[in-house]
Amino acid sequence: MFVVVASTVGAPLLVGGDPWAIVGTPFLPPSWEYPLGTDTLGRSVLGGIVHGGRVSLLIGLSAAAISSAIGVLVGAFAAYHGGWIDDVLMRCTEFFQIVPAFILALVLIALFEPSLATIVTAIGVVSWPPMARLVRAEFLSLRAREFVVAGAALGAGDARIIFRTILPNALPVIVVYGSLLVATSILFESSLSFLGLGDPNHVSWGYMIGAARSMLQRAPWLPAFPGIAILVTVLSINLVGDGLNDALNPRTTVAPAGSTVDAAGPVATPVAESAPRTPVAAGS
Repeated sequence: MFVVVASTVGAPLLVGGDPWAIVGTPFLPPSWEYPLGTDTLGRSVLGGIVHGGRVSLLIGLSAAAISSAIGVLVGAFAAYHGGWIDDVLMRCTEFFQIVPAFILALVLIALFEPSLATIVTAIGVVSWPPMARLVRAEFLSLRAREFVVAGAALGAGDARIIFRTILPNALPVIVVYGSLLVATSILFESSLSFLGLGDPNHVSWGYMIGAARSMLQRAPWLPAFPGIAILVTVLSINLVGDGLNDALNPRTTVAPAGSTVDAAGPVATPVAESAPRTPVAAGS
């Protein structure tokens, strides 16, 4: 994952600033001069992959942030307020889950001019329902805890209780699932670009695979290298998500010697047993 991020951030220094520049003869196989070969127009495949990684990571992070923000707000307000607010918000969530997310994203992008902003917005709009349900379940389990009841008894407002009392305790689950949303958003963007609905002004991995699909037999390295880049990036993000889950989830944390793990909360430290009290006789 570090290699992917470092190569995309330092793309202008590694391969130059223009991924559309023609650098050699078309269909050159991988060589020392061109490590990943050239495409149908003589452009560097390595340059396209490095610059395409910047686009894919930007879209993945931005779309994941939008979907996480929508999901957290919907799930938090639904669980905290309950009643008809919960019913209305969950029916809206179910409506978005009934419609296939990819088809809905296709429709949204087709209605507007394909651009990075349109793609990010479309992916973020169709990806929030699972986050909303996850946050709602977490808030329902935390809403009746003692520290929440104590905050309400002290006169704290609803917004303060939601965002400063309950939300920090639900952040581990949100962070873990948010990292997985980044990988899902990258796959979304690659699929849209493969179908020709990506931003025509920016090169991306999905666009490179779509442009080279007719050259699979003549130049198999053209679609292979962008596909490997997508595979490695998505796999790395999923591994990061698993690591965050192991580090932040108290249910998977190894308890120190002599302590117990509460199935519904963090590690519980044992309390030393006090000596039994001797009853005092009346009048002594």
